[in-house]
Amino acid sequence: MSISKINSTTVLATQVRFDREHLHVQLSDGREISVPLEWFPNLRDATMKQRSKWRLIGKGVGIHWEELDEDISVAGLLKH
Repeated sequence: MSISKINSTTVLATQVRFDREHLHVQLSDGREISVPLEWFPNLRDATMKQRSKWRLIGKGVGIHWEELDEDISVAGLLKH
């Protein structure tokens, strides 16, 4: 399988939001992943302001919170 074929089928994060107990990640294929904040203690213990300071890394292969020193990959979320 060629690299271009792998890259063209990669699902990317496009948006991130939170509620009181979950991290929600919108994906480029229309799905949304919701996972408990308990899985990520740094995010669980952060303020909503700190959680809102995220950025996509690798054009959406992951999400980064600079202030919290937290990185989450879409691939990792999809494995759960």
